[in-house]
Amino acid sequence: MEYTIKKVAELSGISTRTLRYYDEIDLLKPARINSSGYRIYGTKEIDKLQQILFYRSLDMKLEDIQKLLNTPNYNPHCALQDHYQQLLEKRQQIEHQILTVEKTLRYQKGELTMTDKEKFVGFKQDKLRKNEQTYGKEIREKYGEEIVESSNQKWLNLSKEDFSSMELAEKEMIEALKIVIQTKDYQSTEAESVFYHHKQWLSYTSPNYSVEMHKNLGQMYVGDERFAAYYNDRAGEGAAETLNQIIQTFAK
Repeated sequence: MEYTIKKVAELSGISTRTLRYYDEIDLLKPARINSSGYRIYGTKEIDKLQQILFYRSLDMKLEDIQKLLNTPNYNPHCALQDHYQQLLEKRQQIEHQILTVEKTLRYQKGELTMTDKEKFVGFKQDKLRKNEQTYGKEIREKYGEEIVESSNQKWLNLSKEDFSSMELAEKEMIEALKIVIQTKDYQSTEAESVFYHHKQWLSYTSPNYSVEMHKNLGQMYVGDERFAAYYNDRAGEGAAETLNQIIQTFAK
């Protein structure tokens, strides 16, 4: 069966403008252009659009979707299985958040008591899920399943006070890091502050601290663009490289 671009827009719920953009960037090309100049889509293109929208629902960037779909060994069935698993995890997270909200409403009405830990568990699980989607595979390959699971469990068990202290440690580390990026002085008081606060931040999630682990983490920051982007976006260009240099200097 064939569809015009207007029909595809009605079928999928996205605009014709978006479909034209997908065509322009070679993400989704029409099957053909008819004699009147209209884009015509077939079943193959509809299936591909469905896959694109699956990944968009997971907040994946268009350029990353394009790379994935163009991978020589890309298997739609396996991709759909992965997507299904991610949706199940997302549903579980939403259910946890709903339970947290319901308990909070009852707590505010005086119908039950609620610990500080219970008030934040839904939010921590959401952040854990996002970290797992972004970095989980690489971290598990590098540190092993047991260490990652222990780290995740420690994160979930953080108290409200620990969580606030961890966020403060990262904030102070970022502020000091901005200064070192400018001065390039890796022996300065600011550089030492970066290392101290980064080590403090790690203590809240890492089951066991080691110098080797800290150094490996620093190298991972510059070896993977996703880790690098996390710090570069917060402290400025060159933040990941500067942080790694500081870690390698002070971790002994």
